[in-house]
Amino acid sequence: MDNLKDVVFDNYIDGQWLPSQSGRTQANLNPADRDDVVGAFPLSTAEDAQAAVAAAQAAFAGWRATPISARARILNAAANWLDSNVERIAQGLTREEGKTLAQSKMEVGRSAQTLRFYAVEGQTYSGETFPQDDAQQLVYTQREPLGVVSVIAPWNFPISIPARKIAPALITGNTVVFKPSSDTPLTGYYLCEAFAQAGIPAGVLNLVHGRAGEVGPTLVQAPQVRAISFTGSTKAGEDICRQARMSTRTQMELGGKNPLIVMEDADLDLAVKLVVQGGFSLSGQACTGTSRVLVHRQVKEAFTTRLVEKVRALSVGNGLSSNPDLGPIATERQLESILSYVAIGKQEATHLLGGERLTEGEYARGLFMRPALFTDVTQKMRIAREEIFGPVIALLEFDSYEQALAMANDTEYGLSAAIVTRSAEYAHRFANDIEAGTVKINRTTTGNLINAPFGGLKQSSTSTFRESGRAGLEFYTQIKTVYRGI
Repeated sequence: MDNLKDVVFDNYIDGQWLPSQSGRTQANLNPADRDDVVGAFPLSTAEDAQAAVAAAQAAFAGWRATPISARARILNAAANWLDSNVERIAQGLTREEGKTLAQSKMEVGRSAQTLRFYAVEGQTYSGETFPQDDAQQLVYTQREPLGVVSVIAPWNFPISIPARKIAPALITGNTVVFKPSSDTPLTGYYLCEAFAQAGIPAGVLNLVHGRAGEVGPTLVQAPQVRAISFTGSTKAGEDICRQARMSTRTQMELGGKNPLIVMEDADLDLAVKLVVQGGFSLSGQACTGTSRVLVHRQVKEAFTTRLVEKVRALSVGNGLSSNPDLGPIATERQLESILSYVAIGKQEATHLLGGERLTEGEYARGLFMRPALFTDVTQKMRIAREEIFGPVIALLEFDSYEQALAMANDTEYGLSAAIVTRSAEYAHRFANDIEAGTVKINRTTTGNLINAPFGGLKQSSTSTFRESGRAGLEFYTQIKTVYRGI
């Protein structure tokens, strides 16, 4: 499979690689070169999704009874397969999603680390015993798996995000039906191939490609599905929550409009570095990406001058053929949406630079654009309030910490936020005052550790269960309290 062009890929259901019952496929195209066909993937039907759910349900009892050390060996073996195939997987990830090859390799490596983390951490996750007055009684809790879990993943981190959902689900004894984004199906295929090569029993992990409108209702509404873990837009998350059964547990990680505050005492070179990294790495296509930069009036001019200089120097290109700062936008639909916000920004605020689509020479067949900067932005403007999910940054001005904090919190989202300051007082207050699930001090808004909890507040999350770290195991287990007479 080294040459992926025109290769037809399958679903993975009940331990078999199978085409969709519809017989139809959808071409997966390289956003850096739309003439490059990465492969053809099934346009699955509700019947395909039902078969996957049924397989997961049938496999649950056996997987639940499998010793946890055996489950851990499978996670470790899958991690080893990812490491052994990092070059092939990273090439495919860059071809279908657009990020640079270096970033793709890092994502594959991080995913292998995630599997290994849960292979160990899951073996220490258990219940409690409780002291009480009756010497003839033992009271304890035990954690049990839920059953069938639906994992619905986005396109921007198409292997690391599903890995951090699937690994804790499997190690705790659940079975999984995984639907990758139809924009990045190859990477999801590779993740399932890793588990298949690791010897995971039939039906424990199932892969269903296709459009959300076709397979989504089954993965959300089927009575066998006990939990749904989803990462994507806030609107899609709200739709899933409305459709899900009352008894179905949900974990939603959704949108963001993440602020970075530059205080009057900030190291401006550091602030510029963090803004560029947080706002333009991955072409701005990260849910934790920096979208709003709030700058103290005293340093705004100096900061803006330095930022414009850095942004002008950013390179744009194909992540496979060079090492650009920004790759293409992942899809035509996403590029059109971003460019529409650039047009809105030009009407609302002062346009400093960028935002144009690149169509000449090496860019002719791809989805490329220059990163954009706007200044004189106010809280009421759409580019300050709505998630753009692209390389567009809005600069806002403030006069005091209190004003900056109020502006930062004046949003429906609460995913990630950062402050750049030399002041211990500002840092301490910010950690307490900001309404965000991830708080960064003198660090970029993007990025999180695999062993630390991750999630948002307000409309960025259901705020029920966190992903990542030891906390990520909680979502996939239920507690039973046992009173045992001796």
